Amino acid sequence: MDTLRARALLRSTVIGVAALGGATALVALLQNGLSVPNPSAVYILAVAVVALVGGRVAVLLAAVASFLLYDLFFVDPRFTFTASDPGEWLNLVLLLAVGLLVGQMAALLRIRQETAVAREREARALFSVSRELATRTSTVEALPRVVEILRHEARLSRAWIALEDGGPRRRPVADTDPGAPVAEPPGHRVLRRRPGDEPAEWVAVHTGLGLVPERRSPTGVAYRVGIEAGGRTLGLLCALRRREDGRPDATETRLLAAVADQVGQALEQDRLAAAARDADIARESDALKSALLDSVSHDLRTPLASIRAAAGSLMDEEVELGIEDRRAAAKMIDGEADHLNRVVTNLLDLSRVEAGGLRVEREVYDLADLLEPTLERARPRLTHHELEVALGGVPPVEVDAVLLDQVLANLLENVAKYTPPGTLVRVGARDLAGEELVRITVEDAGPGAPDTALPHLFEKFYRVPGRSAGSRSGTGVGLAVVRGLTEALGGRVAARRSQLGGLAVDVDVPAARPPEEEETAR
Repeated sequence: MDTLRARALLRSTVIGVAALGGATALVALLQNGLSVPNPSAVYILAVAVVALVGGRVAVLLAAVASFLLYDLFFVDPRFTFTASDPGEWLNLVLLLAVGLLVGQMAALLRIRQETAVAREREARALFSVSRELATRTSTVEALPRVVEILRHEARLSRAWIALEDGGPRRRPVADTDPGAPVAEPPGHRVLRRRPGDEPAEWVAVHTGLGLVPERRSPTGVAYRVGIEAGGRTLGLLCALRRREDGRPDATETRLLAAVADQVGQALEQDRLAAAARDADIARESDALKSALLDSVSHDLRTPLASIRAAAGSLMDEEVELGIEDRRAAAKMIDGEADHLNRVVTNLLDLSRVEAGGLRVEREVYDLADLLEPTLERARPRLTHHELEVALGGVPPVEVDAVLLDQVLANLLENVAKYTPPGTLVRVGARDLAGEELVRITVEDAGPGAPDTALPHLFEKFYRVPGRSAGSRSGTGVGLAVVRGLTEALGGRVAARRSQLGGLAVDVDVPAARPPEEEETAR
């Protein structure tokens, strides 16, 4: 017999003997001392007390004992189990019947109360486990708290979860005693599930010499519940329980089984979510590759075709070209080659930005002096535009000159590509003193972009719907590079409607600290 049951039986026996002894003493006082006729109903109280602490068998024994005690000590002839008066027999039978009835009702009430308490405890434990799993970022991270709840609610000395890792061994991921070895006792009990609503049962697994775990393990009895989902075994819920606590009762068994099922479903949800993420990433990657090929192929083919046509004319001996024609062809080849160089440079810059491979070397520069060469290189592309420049009156900036040059060059290239000839283009700067930033603004009086497109302009491969750029549609990379390079400089970039009527792009870069502030920072 389990130690726990033995303790419960001993407690019921002691309480029953005390209750019957007390009832006998009280009946003796009432009948012999106070001359109260037929005080046998006192024994009903004793039977009710026994019913509150024991089961139906204890109630039956208490009722029979009450019948015998009253007959033995208080019914004439005394100290025998006979009665001379038929009325006394009636009283004894009524005492037995009422005692049994009251005892059974009290025992039933106690059982229902214990069941309600057990169900409440089970529901509270399942709610705690469900909350941990529902609010998890990942199931594995939630499992340490889950096994701790199980250890407390299922009266375990230790609980842990081991998951399949694709190899011969399982990987422990949560343990209520993480510092101790994970090795289990030689024997264990496995929860065998039954179909339908039939209760599960624990089956002892024989190991070694065939001894059950109670005889083999000095640390306790080991219990295992399989964690399964989707027809696959995902791992094991393992537990150690002291031998004196006996097997898990029905409530504790249901709790262990339910938690194993919930963990299995949570792990399966994680697997499905990971598979969905992988599918989304693969789909997005394919879409990006298609967009890159679509964008770059046209933007490379057009200048290459022009270069080949011009080179063919220069090489054709049958075509007589004057000096001006040759110079124009050479200039066109140079311009198209420069365009190809910008496309390749943007693609390389974008890959470096995404890979985190940019090397930023910041130095202090006067903004007007720094950007003047960039503006001069861009003027041929803006020959048919009206260009206004106002970069003075701002503090020095602390930037990487090469990166900022590429930022402004891409913005001016974007203006040249998407605005018609004669458009006013303005490049200005102002000090954002409160934020220790200098804002460089490139704006135009062109057609601009719809408000719905403004938040997406700096996304990779994004093109404004319906916008035309002549013979070249653009790769959708230039503004994405602008954002990446600006953020690498420690700045920020945003697009808005220009006061000139077109598009304005604000690039905020760090202002240089005054010498005294740099000295203080050191």
